[in-house]
Amino acid sequence: MFDGEYRASAIYRNQWSSVSSPFSTIGASVEVPTEKNLNVGVSLINQRAGDGGYTYTTAYGNVAYTGLRFGRGDFQRIAIGLQAGMIQRRFNPSKLVFDDQWNPVTGGLKPTQEVINNPSATAFDAGAGILYHDAAPGKRANVFAGFSASHINQPENRFGSVTNEKMSVRYTLHGGVRLAMSETVSITPHVLYLRQNNAEEKMLGAYAQLRAAATTDLLLGANYRLKDAFAIQAGFSYNSLVFSASYDINTSDLGRMTRGANSFEIGLTFTGIKKAKTPEVEFVCPRL
Repeated sequence: MFDGEYRASAIYRNQWSSVSSPFSTIGASVEVPTEKNLNVGVSLINQRAGDGGYTYTTAYGNVAYTGLRFGRGDFQRIAIGLQAGMIQRRFNPSKLVFDDQWNPVTGGLKPTQEVINNPSATAFDAGAGILYHDAAPGKRANVFAGFSASHINQPENRFGSVTNEKMSVRYTLHGGVRLAMSETVSITPHVLYLRQNNAEEKMLGAYAQLRAAATTDLLLGANYRLKDAFAIQAGFSYNSLVFSASYDINTSDLGRMTRGANSFEIGLTFTGIKKAKTPEVEFVCPRL
């Protein structure tokens, strides 16, 4: 939910840079609202890692209905979203070296007898979610919460396998509250829980938004992913532009073994201003 003619975002993440061939992720998205209370958009993600040229790419089309409004002034908002697209994963077997290639006599390499099944796989994927938030202006506290399910069609996972295993549904639950401390300062504590089969992620954090000038805000925050990493973040918003950067400090066993397998991330969002002037009503929208 946003107030503008369009919103474009981009993100870059370098994960575990101290590890050989670390994860590198690039993402981009565009969203456009319509007069029918529908937002439509597209999102792309490309991730690369490993010596075998592993690549993970997703391309989705997104649509959200934002017309569910109730309460005094219709400031209580509910949005329902759907997502559908493709997932592609691939790697290059020629870049890998297997145990049976080692020749102990010559010290060289010989052709492998390993059978590589499905080094590339593409599957249709779909997801859905719902978001509630209190958009009433002038309140000391504005609550928001959301739930989503990814891979709801459980696409077949043929990548690197001869069996037709299916991807499990991934559930995400998040929520928080925007606390107006004064006319120029707000603090937003929030939590997130993610689960897929027996794997789960728990995160809690908060960020502060400080009004530095009429068109400029400063953003400062921190998150903690339980048994994984502590992240600090900073950024600013200027008119329609929002820039943020974060640095993860790994607290798991991986961080201790690799002497600091940390991550760095930057994000940029631009919102197109509406040509027609809208009433001067503050629109409080959660930002995580």
